[in-house]
Amino acid sequence: MDKIILNEMEFYGYHGVFPEENKLGQRFRVSVELHLDLRKSGQSDDLEDSVNYADVYSISKSVVEGEPLNLVEAVAERISFEILRTFSVVESCKITLIKPDPPIPGHYRSVAVEITRSR
Repeated sequence: MDKIILNEMEFYGYHGVFPEENKLGQRFRVSVELHLDLRKSGQSDDLEDSVNYADVYSISKSVVEGEPLNLVEAVAERISFEILRTFSVVESCKITLIKPDPPIPGHYRSVAVEITRSR
């Protein structure tokens, strides 16, 4: 299966279990991997036969910057749902949602979830 990949789009959202996360917000990074057949678009050189990257970015942005949710799992789930609903050519998608600065003690680069959803 062919892939379209958007790496580490960065948004600001208000998701989290702790009240300060909902009040202050924080950065989130989202990577999206779309699985689809790119043969037709590769041969036609026509965007109508593929997926517009700008539309995937807009979906990701609207979810992350939209309604606050408790869990990053729920944020990733909504992004995958919207992508599969919007683009019929996408067979499956992998969403990686990174929370670089969660309010938990310790030394680490980030925490993240990764989900894969199919039709």
